[in-house]
Amino acid sequence: MSPRSIELATRIALVAMGLFTAVPVLSLIQPGQLESGYGIVDPDPMLLTLLQHRGVFQALAGAALVWAAARPDVRIPVAAGVIVAKTTALVLTVSRPQAQAQADPFIQGFDVFCVLALALIIAGTARGTWALGLRRHRGGGRAVERRRRFV
Repeated sequence: MSPRSIELATRIALVAMGLFTAVPVLSLIQPGQLESGYGIVDPDPMLLTLLQHRGVFQALAGAALVWAAARPDVRIPVAAGVIVAKTTALVLTVSRPQAQAQADPFIQGFDVFCVLALALIIAGTARGTWALGLRRHRGGGRAVERRRRFV
């Protein structure tokens, strides 16, 4: 794949992951969403508050992923933060049999996909940044600078 195709695929993946990650914010205006996403019907006020608050954090993570699609310089920290959040949610769910029994397999699969895809994005971004620095050090600065403007 050419560098342009890889960059385009990365941007599309980040935007798609970001938009889907932000969906739980809908619980702020439509608490009924909690039933389809979490299997929770008629939550008590404190649980509703906590899940709606979680939805806001999910929206922030989703917005950060979309931002990272446009800004390669923030991809590594954004991806690392989202990996930590999604991995924590997966570990907490899997380690609690009752929670695992209620978990939506699609959402868990999506989170596993995101963790793997974001790890690849971190590796590719780090490799590209390292290679860019190496080329500059060896005197390939001008061509590299032209290419960097595209990204």
